[in-house]
Amino acid sequence: MSKEKSIYVCTDCGAESLKWIGKCPACGAWNTYVEHVVRKETKAQRVIEGLERSSPRPLLLRDVTSKEEVRLDLRDGELNRVLGGGLVKGSLVLIGGEPGIGKSTLVLQTILKLKDIRTMYVSGEESAQQLKLRADRLSETLTVNCFVYCETNIEQIFTEVKNTNPDLLIIDSIQTVFTETIDSSPGSISQVRECSALILKFAKETGMPVLIIGHINKEGSIAGPKVLEHIVDTVLQFEGDQHYMYRILRSIKNRFGSTAELGIYEMRQSGLREVSNPSELLLTDNHQGLSGVAIAAAIEGVRPFLIETQSLVSSAVYGMPQRSATGFDIRRMNMLLAVLEKRAGFKLAQKDVFLNIAGGLRVNDPAIDLSVISAVLSSSLDIAIDREVCMAGEVGLSGEIRPVNRIEQRIQEAEKLGFSRIIIPQMKGLDLSKIKIKVVQVKKVEEAFKALFG
Repeated sequence: MSKEKSIYVCTDCGAESLKWIGKCPACGAWNTYVEHVVRKETKAQRVIEGLERSSPRPLLLRDVTSKEEVRLDLRDGELNRVLGGGLVKGSLVLIGGEPGIGKSTLVLQTILKLKDIRTMYVSGEESAQQLKLRADRLSETLTVNCFVYCETNIEQIFTEVKNTNPDLLIIDSIQTVFTETIDSSPGSISQVRECSALILKFAKETGMPVLIIGHINKEGSIAGPKVLEHIVDTVLQFEGDQHYMYRILRSIKNRFGSTAELGIYEMRQSGLREVSNPSELLLTDNHQGLSGVAIAAAIEGVRPFLIETQSLVSSAVYGMPQRSATGFDIRRMNMLLAVLEKRAGFKLAQKDVFLNIAGGLRVNDPAIDLSVISAVLSSSLDIAIDREVCMAGEVGLSGEIRPVNRIEQRIQEAEKLGFSRIIIPQMKGLDLSKIKIKVVQVKKVEEAFKALFG
């Protein structure tokens, strides 16, 4: 019988210790060590049946042959873009998100499009009948070469995968699977860590790409040990408000592509629809003559799109004025309000200020600073901004409008959507010979306000 021993594992970073520690020496968190009982495994237990191989020998870096990664086209433009051009063979991809946000729907409708690829969907949460009902709602399933297997034992899963030999494996979810070599319940730190390590070993040795779905905790991070995100090759975050129709797929970690990419979907009754041109959906035509609305030319990843920045400024009812921001950093909004009061002379200390990025998006691009202060000033003065004007620029602490990256793409996107004027920071070497839209270059916030309100 295997020997048992107790170790203490940090729930934040996965660091181990032989005794309980109040403060984790690895990440600095307090009271995060929990006890786990582990068994000393034999070599036979650690090796997956049929996958044992000889130990590799050390090689000089110059002797290592490199080749381009073979990618699997998932027939989904947004998902391919976020992954860096497709799914790499032998990679392990983790998709995380809140319950009910659409993680399983995204994965299932993706594999339903792969009619010429042999796939296997391992479900630990839903029965085969539930998956069939969802698949029938999403698309026609008669010609799909997809196997469904409802099992949570990782050893049984590997046995069936070996017998079926699919081209793509999906595990839904990592918190439900377990291995018999560890005496703990599924979803515990030790089970998630060990199962993810076994899945990674399986993916690398067989060259089979694996998609695993993971839950998130109340803090918004992937549930389980932090080492789970270190083990996998790619971490995708599927986020969005359930009260809005839009969903955003972000790349948090990607060993085979950029982490600045962004995919946008629209949730419908028939599943998730790709939003190839988000600007047309994020802009509305019903704000003509209304104050507090400014259009910003933002960029997420490599794609530009125009979004509405909405603001409401009113007199403070209570003694302490309120500051609220949805989809924008509240600390940056407070900084921009201080710039408005110090550099532009607008008194907002006794005003309630509410800010919202339309569509339920959260944008981190600093180029929307100019639209934020313009929307706040428009609502404070109750003067509407021309609907054919958009803007892009970062606001500094001294009130200057700082240049932003890839301004040509922002201008082209505004021209494509029919805007007649765009306000940008003053930049040198900007070629405007082929631009039909009127470009207004400003240095200070006062110049921008003069161009907007006269």
